Amino acid sequence: MVIKRIFDIIFSFFGLIFLLPLIVLLILISTIDTKSFGLFFQKRVGQFAKLFTIYKIKTVNPKTEKISKWGNFLRKSKLDELPQLINILKGEMSVVGPRPDIEGYYDKLEGENLKVLELKPGLTSEASLKYADEEQLLEKQINPLQYNDCIIFPDKIKLNLEYYYKRNLFLDLIIIWKTIFK
Repeated sequence: MVIKRIFDIIFSFFGLIFLLPLIVLLILISTIDTKSFGLFFQKRVGQFAKLFTIYKIKTVNPKTEKISKWGNFLRKSKLDELPQLINILKGEMSVVGPRPDIEGYYDKLEGENLKVLELKPGLTSEASLKYADEEQLLEKQINPLQYNDCIIFPDKIKLNLEYYYKRNLFLDLIIIWKTIFK
């Protein structure tokens, strides 16, 4: 998928050039808001189950461990994800692909579901569009972890497998378009 990689490089390069002032401003505001450096780093499971460090704008105050009002805005607007353009430029992620997860999920897949790990994790996907309000959905559940593990995560895998079999540049452009207007 050389075309996909070239697209990712062009998209992330120009995205970073265009959005860098906004990203820096958001990091500065988050630094003030969280009273700590406004960039968040976390290990995530990437392509072929290889761990990589994802970049996000910090939304949680480390002292209270609660999402701030500013952080809530960043999460709802998905602006906290903009630093992942760096991950895309580095080749750790793609613009479109399964959202990267923490250890204990994608790295535990079996059978046909392992095909999902052949894909680079993405900034957006059909699954991330469907579950854009995942946090609010989980808050409504009696047992959020069980709901995630039994309902949401298997559905995300199903959607990501569908993408695996259908993926092409045109489909990526459709998913990007849907993401922009969501």
